[in-house]
Formats: sequence, C-alpha cells, structure tokens
Amino acid sequence: MQPRNMSMSGVVDLAAVKAANEARQKAEQARAETARQGGTAAVPASHLVFDVDEAGFETDVLQRSSEVPVVIDFWAEWCEPCKQLGPLLERLAQEYAGRFVLAKVDVDANQMLMQQFGIQGIPAVFAVVAGQALPLFQGVAPEEQIRQTLDQLIQVGEERFGLTGIQVADGPVAEAETTVPVGPYDALLDAAMDALNANDFAGAVQAYKNVLADDPANPDAKAGLVQAELLGRVTKLDPQQTRKEAAERPADVSAQIAAAELDLTGGHIEDAFGRLVDTVRVTAGDDRNAARVRLLELFEVVGADDPRVASARAALARVLF
Repeated sequence: MQPRNMSMSGVVDLAAVKAANEARQKAEQARAETARQGGTAAVPASHLVFDVDEAGFETDVLQRSSEVPVVIDFWAEWCEPCKQLGPLLERLAQEYAGRFVLAKVDVDANQMLMQQFGIQGIPAVFAVVAGQALPLFQGVAPEEQIRQTLDQLIQVGEERFGLTGIQVADGPVAEAETTVPVGPYDALLDAAMDALNANDFAGAVQAYKNVLADDPANPDAKAGLVQAELLGRVTKLDPQQTRKEAAERPADVSAQIAAAELDLTGGHIEDAFGRLVDTVRVTAGDDRNAARVRLLELFEVVGADDPRVASARAALARVLF
C-alpha cells in the first residue's frame, strides 16, 4: 500500500491500515475461534520450549503467535555461544510460565528461515507476535538485559494485540481470554475514516479510542490509532524547520523521529526507515529505545508484507546487536 500525495506535508492513505493489519486480523480470528470453543486448554510446561523447522513454521510459530508471543532462538550445534544462551532462554521460558514460548531453529537444517529473517550471525533471537516478526538481540546478552527485553515483548503483546499468554498445567496460570468482544464497530470505524479523510486527526484518534475502550484488542482500531496519531503529529510540523533541525542535530532523537515521520508521510519510506536505523546506531539507553519503538510503529503503518519493512527489520537487527 503506497502513501498518496496531498497538499500538506503529505499524508498516508488510510488504506495502508489494511496492509499493516493482515497478520493481526488473522490473530484476532484465531483467538475468537478459540474463545468460541471454550478457550485454550492448559498445556504441559514441557510444551513451552520446542524445535521448529521450515515445514512447521506456519503452524508452530505464526499460528501460535496469535495466542502468545513466540521467541525464536536461531542456533547451531557448532556454535559455542549458542550453548550458553540456549539453556538460559529455556529456563526463562519455564520461569515465565506461559507468558511466552520458545521456538528453537537449527540454522544448519533451516537455511531458508535464516535468510528470511536476515540472520547474519548466531545466536540470534527474534520474536513473532500476532504474525509479525521483531528482532530482539544477537549474541549472548546478560540475563538481566534479556529479562528486560522479554518484559517489553510481553507488554507489547498485551497492550497492542491482547495476548495474555497461555495456561500451563503444572505451573502458574496466565490469565486467559475467555470472551469474544462484542461489536459491531463498523459505525465507529467509518466515523474514524471520515475524520481522517477530512483531516480531522483528533476526531479520528477519539473515534479509534472509543472502539478500543470497549474492545482493546480490535486490530483495525489499534492500527488506525497509530496512523491517526502519526498524521496529527506530522501536520503540526514545519517541514523546512524540521529537516534543518534533523540535519544539525543527528543525535537528537526527537528531531530525527520528526524528520522520519515527515519522510514517511511524504512517501519517502526507505529514507524514514534508514534515518531511524541510523539514529538507533548512534544513540543509547532511553534515546535508543525511543527511536527503536517509533521505528516499529512506522513498520505497522507501512505494513508487515512490504519488502522495505523486511529490509529495515534486518538493518535494525544488525545495528542493535
């Protein structure tokens, strides 16, 4: 889905929401079907860690990610650091008791998966949430850092996709989704689209929030809210001043984010992604995380299936790890 050109700084067409939401819609449908069938039964703790190959990736990872974040450990038998990281991840999967599951991919036996994820070295750890891949880290990291990364992943899964984890038969039980949100929300979503078309971004934001107040996991409303908020920010920018500040302050995260959002809504998607990847490279701590999080939000706006998103994800993984 391509942004359309408009007279103001440039606005992304609402149709981009469709591309960004395909995976999430599938996740919602899967959860709704599970709920109609009485919810997900508790699984043994031994099922929290499993091997996965190319043939089983669709079922074991993509479909499962509609219920719980799936962390993927890319490893090989000859890789000594992998032998340090693997047992730690397995122990944490048991400790977190259903808040995420761990899929282990032997890269020697699954070269295609390695290429699809843009893996340059191992061990490499990714996550799939509601069908969308996220780079986590590469190499052996300190346990505390890994815990923080997992906590952030779980928070994203809960807040953006309504993933509350799975029940574990012989361990702490994660809160399970037992009801299907009621609707319909067509009128509110139509109102949001009308507001966007009228450049009433505040009205669109409120309309999406009205849906989310009743149905926090609604995929169209969540993606639409991200886009409406983006457009609302961009229309307040002075393009010339924004680009001047970004050029003068390459390490200023706020300036780079503003310029990247201006790039993206003007149709310069690769420039937007490249700018934020570079910002992640030259910053640290909270600044680096802010740039990373905003980049992930822009991925959602453009759409998970866009090849520019896949390329930027791989670039982000390389600079992070």
